[in-house]
Amino acid sequence: MTVEAPTPHVAKEELERILRTQRDAFLREGHVSAAVRRDRVSRVAVTILDNIDAISEALSLDYGFRPPELTKAFEATSWVSDVQATLASLEDWMEPTDVPGGFVQHKPKGVVGVIGAWNFPIILAFEPAMAALAAGNRVMLNFSEFHSRTGCLIKDVFSESLDETEFAVISGDLATAQAFAELELDHLFFTGSPGVGSLVAQSAAKNLVPVTLELGGKNPVVVARDADLELAAHRIAGTRALNSGQICLCPDYVFVPRERRDDLVAALRQEFEVLFPDFLHNPGVVSIVNDRNYDRVVGLVEDAVAKGATKIVVAPETELGNLPDRASRRIPPTILLDVPEAATISREEIFGPILPIYVYDTIQEVVDYLQERPTPLGSYWYGDDTEEFRTFLDRTNSGGVTRNDGISHAFLPGAPFGGFGNSGTGAYHGKKGFETFTHQRTVANVTQERGISDGLNGRALLEEEFQFAINQAVTGAAKAFRDYLK
Repeated sequence: MTVEAPTPHVAKEELERILRTQRDAFLREGHVSAAVRRDRVSRVAVTILDNIDAISEALSLDYGFRPPELTKAFEATSWVSDVQATLASLEDWMEPTDVPGGFVQHKPKGVVGVIGAWNFPIILAFEPAMAALAAGNRVMLNFSEFHSRTGCLIKDVFSESLDETEFAVISGDLATAQAFAELELDHLFFTGSPGVGSLVAQSAAKNLVPVTLELGGKNPVVVARDADLELAAHRIAGTRALNSGQICLCPDYVFVPRERRDDLVAALRQEFEVLFPDFLHNPGVVSIVNDRNYDRVVGLVEDAVAKGATKIVVAPETELGNLPDRASRRIPPTILLDVPEAATISREEIFGPILPIYVYDTIQEVVDYLQERPTPLGSYWYGDDTEEFRTFLDRTNSGGVTRNDGISHAFLPGAPFGGFGNSGTGAYHGKKGFETFTHQRTVANVTQERGISDGLNGRALLEEEFQFAINQAVTGAAKAFRDYLK
């Protein structure tokens, strides 16, 4: 196991200096053309892509082990189409929008702060950062303190490709991140857990900084009675095992009809066995990110078993005695049955390769269960587009929904991605990302003949003609709304 590298501390005074420098540059620049925006975004994109091999190696060391191919698949390619579509649309999105009597400007906010997450530290930090640059802003990016080697590398390579006044990477410790959240930014974008997101929002609120929070949550899966069980098991296992379950959109627990539970469990076991014919030395296994999270995930399983759950560990028999393995921070796929409500895992987001299975007799039971709990970032349904599925859509909430797959709603071209309630506030991707970092300023063009202030001054209010007109308007409006009641 790789020894964790020390993370430097960046003083708040240094953060404030960078903020002042960027804001001064922003104010001096004035209008930011589409060409300048494309140039800045493209330099960020090229810097990531040109250095992805080194980034993948550093990130693997920071994780303990993470296959470079996984890093490249997510961190170097999954954002490309979204960013390219944004750059292609800039002129249209920047144009003022005409409204009766005026227009709406789409203005950059100024200096945007981005606090990225540790599980996918490139895409979850740089995709919103590129959206902010496309909207004409300057960006300060706080890289995750979990990955000190990667953070130092990122800081070095970006200092060569972008000026600090345009885009600044901060790689520091937890205290640095806390100070970053207290800056008087023009917008703050955070990706992480609901608990930390609440603290970030409180820090930003002290300066009335608007925030976008991309959080997590316990994402439910519903396997319908008409579902293709083999397909469901294949895709549920694949997404649960992705990054060893360390992804905010992973399925966190599964509802299956009571009579199909055993069949689903058998199919899941088979899928996990195919994915990991061996486990301890499998080069496709991602380590749990650090000792604290390893102990937390193992503790969730132990707590559930102690309170009555049944544990099914999916690993070769020859390795079972050595798993989970704290030295390599490897936790094998584990299925939990009969998990009681008293178990902590029934409430806490897992962020590990653990999959509780619940049974249901009617879809109403599932709806009732979900309505009583915080809103998740994603929900998943395996089965046809039936009346039951529509009931599920109408009566539950989540950041997004994918049917017959995992996490696909996060990658639909042009569609907004974000949470709701406990899973976040605000959204990005596509045009929504541009709008998130843009101030919509209304400009009214009023003729010289008559304005609102002319009709509402003290003298006009006393005129009989004015009073009659207002009373007529009130009466007419009331009649119009009554028509909707018929």
